[in-house]
Amino acid sequence: MRSIYFLSAFLVFFSGRIFSQQNDSVKIEITNLGAIVNSTFADYAPVISADGHMIVFTSRRPSTEKEIKKNKEGMETVWVSYFDDKTQKWSAPVKLDENINMANRHNSNISLSADGQQMWLYHDDASGNGDIYSSVLKGNLWTATEKLPEPVNSKDHETSASFSADGNTVYFVSNRSGGIGDKDIYMAKLGKDGKWGKAMNLGKTINTSSDEEGVYIHPDGTTLFFSSKGHNSIGGYDIYKTEWLKDHWSLPVSLGNVINSKDDDLFFVLDASGKKGFMSSARKGTVGDKDIFEINFIPIKKENKNSGPRLMLLKGTVTDDETGKPVEATLEIMNNDKNELISKLNSNSSTGRYLVTLPSGKNYGISVSAPGYLFHSENFNIADTAAYIEVVKNIQLHRIAEGKKVVLKNIFFDFDKATLRSESVSELEKLNRFLKENPTVKIELSGHTDNKGTKEYNQKLSESRAKAVVDYLISKGISASRLTFKGYWFSQPISENDTEEGRQLNRRTEFKIMGK
Repeated sequence: MRSIYFLSAFLVFFSGRIFSQQNDSVKIEITNLGAIVNSTFADYAPVISADGHMIVFTSRRPSTEKEIKKNKEGMETVWVSYFDDKTQKWSAPVKLDENINMANRHNSNISLSADGQQMWLYHDDASGNGDIYSSVLKGNLWTATEKLPEPVNSKDHETSASFSADGNTVYFVSNRSGGIGDKDIYMAKLGKDGKWGKAMNLGKTINTSSDEEGVYIHPDGTTLFFSSKGHNSIGGYDIYKTEWLKDHWSLPVSLGNVINSKDDDLFFVLDASGKKGFMSSARKGTVGDKDIFEINFIPIKKENKNSGPRLMLLKGTVTDDETGKPVEATLEIMNNDKNELISKLNSNSSTGRYLVTLPSGKNYGISVSAPGYLFHSENFNIADTAAYIEVVKNIQLHRIAEGKKVVLKNIFFDFDKATLRSESVSELEKLNRFLKENPTVKIELSGHTDNKGTKEYNQKLSESRAKAVVDYLISKGISASRLTFKGYWFSQPISENDTEEGRQLNRRTEFKIMGK
């Protein structure tokens, strides 16, 4: 069943803000996912991949013969469904295996990484309390769950949680002592030592004397959704939104009487684009006790060029350039300006797929590597005002072999000079590490320019730049006998020189394998 509403004061993603107040109008379509996904029992707690193509949810549908015979509500179990672009339908849900659904325990999904390859779950214990666990998708199989340490978990009850896209911040609900209400929202940050820092209550702006539940941080890293029985709820749990404003959370705003009902409305999640959301609700007309609903936000007026969340969604596959087979590669996301590792993830070993969200306002260096292969690099310098965009980038990795080349896309020089800029350090260190991990490999560093200026000038500039990289590697302990350098001026273009975009591609630094 689909319900359609037209609103004039409730926009989803214009002016770079999700659910901002505007005088334009938006059409909101709320659709029960129906019997394909929902059952006659309670189905709730949807979590999605950032592109909205994978949904994991919790169900109380009976699964044991004893439960089925008695038509009794089952223990909580975790299920998954995938959206098919061709049929525009969700697949029949599949119950995940015993690594996720532990026997004789309540098991509920609570968060999913942007790429759908890490899941966080709730398992209860014999005392009736519960804690947060994590599992990783390896190929087609989920690993056994591991319990998160204190201070995220405690002797009390931790239920819902949501992890930031980079995995470094967790927002979670707990009934631990010292809270404002019975169940409050807390946050904790992952330190450089790999340990979680102190859990901090989000305070009275967010938490009330009533219960909070169903917390979700959007991939943009600044927009938080949650459900609450407080904040002047119109009935049961209502869904609210708040934004992080540099040093504080904004006052929560209700998602309105179209999305909220007089019954419990919980576990709202939103895809990276800000155009499609999901929630669970006990409102009238459900198939079961609780159902999962899809919410589409469709702008009636033409979107302005800066509409949407401030982030890029980058996805694709990593394959072997010769066989075309999937490669399980490591992707490192760097902040070039700070030479800081933001996050690390793997492409799936069975499919080669990867997905990452990159909030606007940073100069990103992305390195893709796998044992036995040359690494691949990409650069995305995303302006702070850049609107939402999806980019598909399929990457082919080359086996380490004589004659193979790599373009170093995160090597930067001062204008018209051979002075390496500080933003180049992470890429230089990646090359340094590659040479140390492959101690017999010899390489040639080459500099290339566009066709602006004379051949003589560009030959000298390109050679000086290649030498600058060699000098850096030698300073890090790489033997000079393994390194040569050469300037090729504009004699080896990889694009046309009659556009600025083409000239930018031609201005590059490469390395080539000269011997193994």
